[in-house]
Amino acid sequence: MLTQALSRLPGLGPRSARRAVLHLLKKRETALKPLLAALGAVDDRLATCSLCGNIDTSDPCGICTDPRRDARSLCVVEEVADLWALDRSRLFPGKFHVLGGRLSALEGVRPEDLTIDALVRRLSEGGIDEVVLAMNATLEGQTTAHYVAERIEGYPVRVTQLAHGLPVGGELDYLDEGTLAQALRARRPLA
Repeated sequence: MLTQALSRLPGLGPRSARRAVLHLLKKRETALKPLLAALGAVDDRLATCSLCGNIDTSDPCGICTDPRRDARSLCVVEEVADLWALDRSRLFPGKFHVLGGRLSALEGVRPEDLTIDALVRRLSEGGIDEVVLAMNATLEGQTTAHYVAERIEGYPVRVTQLAHGLPVGGELDYLDEGTLAQALRARRPLA
């Protein structure tokens, strides 16, 4: 039963789940009991931020209530995992907005299934100068970015998008044509 539950988690298949269960059973005091306590605490304390959509132990979340954050810059992401990745980099000083997915005709995800209306409400309250669209470089991500840009074009904000192209450490012969094309289109002066 535990093996089946663990194997449904992303990145864990049946064999990895069996190894994890065996480890937990061998290390009951040092691994299993702390894990159970942490899972119980998460279940009791987990909340979705009513302002940005982040998952935290408080509502509003720690990012939204942090006075050191630049409230004039708002980074729009598809999922909470994207927010956490950007926040972990410590490179974006502003606040976030989680859409809760991306537009996808194949998956049946429509604009009303995302938190685009909540984003528009945040912009209508004023105080935001820049919206950074940080969608994934997929067809659905870029479609979502264009749709969001159209929805917010009437607001007095600068709309920017993350750069796309060559990854640091990437070798040209391993890159696909789309990545190479984007890198060539977005080229800039060296000095």
